[in-house]
Amino acid sequence: MKIGRIERLSPEGPRPRTVVVNPAAEVVVDVQRAEQERLLAAGDSPEAALRKARAIIPDSLSEGLGSASFKADLARAMESEPPADAVIGFADATWLPALDPPRFRDFMAFERHHVEARRVLGRPVPAVTYELPTYYKGNPLTLVADGATVDWPGYSRWIDFELELGLVLGGGGVDLCPEEAGRLVFGVTLLNDLSARDRQFHEASGNLGPAKGKDFATAVGPWITTVDELDLRAIPMSASVNGERWALGSSGEMMWSVGEIVAYLSTAEPLIPGELIGTGTMGGGCGLELERKLAPGDVVEIEAEGIGLLRTKIGPSRPLRWEPPARTPGRTIADVTPDRS
Repeated sequence: MKIGRIERLSPEGPRPRTVVVNPAAEVVVDVQRAEQERLLAAGDSPEAALRKARAIIPDSLSEGLGSASFKADLARAMESEPPADAVIGFADATWLPALDPPRFRDFMAFERHHVEARRVLGRPVPAVTYELPTYYKGNPLTLVADGATVDWPGYSRWIDFELELGLVLGGGGVDLCPEEAGRLVFGVTLLNDLSARDRQFHEASGNLGPAKGKDFATAVGPWITTVDELDLRAIPMSASVNGERWALGSSGEMMWSVGEIVAYLSTAEPLIPGELIGTGTMGGGCGLELERKLAPGDVVEIEAEGIGLLRTKIGPSRPLRWEPPARTPGRTIADVTPDRS
């Protein structure tokens, strides 16, 4: 099953809706609306059908993933022919990021990415690469959908893409082993971890981050494919820029398994349904490793067999209104005259 998110108008205004996607027919089905129709056919009043449909298939996909029966609920709603107003063509759909996660963390699970990126930068691969599945904490509020144009942040002169998979959790737990953790994965989407490389490297020299080097935008989508349709150890992946193939590889090149990275996240902190977890960049899956750079107007397409194609356009530079001025060593805010302008 392929599951996505679109925005639809309702009497209350625009609302996000979970949809089941049919890529071959290029249509999606608003599952909440289909469930409402099913309940009406079963004898519910219009008011009860609407109330129950919104509870069973909530507007928030992450909230829905908190239900152990969510996939079965989706399948039941789709058993009958959906009403005509529940079926939307791709061209008429207003796509949202494939998930509205409560948290987003992103790993570096491909050894080749560690090796090649540091080769370009003239740095050694640290021992921790082989000791721990390292990750950073991203911003779930700056996720963008398939087809989005992303503004180039004004503090950067070097924007890059990253070809990744995004794991979507359908359950929670704490202190899990890899076998238990792997069973929490509900589905997989595509993730383009856009990066302001110059700011990323500058921040990292202060032993924190990445922050502004990553958090301005991350593309997620176009939809989620449930794990029963995929072999997580052998998903072909590729990336193209302006129609030219830049990268080709497979999820089988990961040095840490899906179960291992989810289990590591669960150590001493609870996982919750709806979390988004990036695998990190496939080896050779970014401009840094290839020593090639993006420019405003470029269109990046990342693709994975069985999942789909995620397209992102790099927009023009977004002007800065303020940048922090450098500080003199030893000087505190008490030494600085307040700006009264």
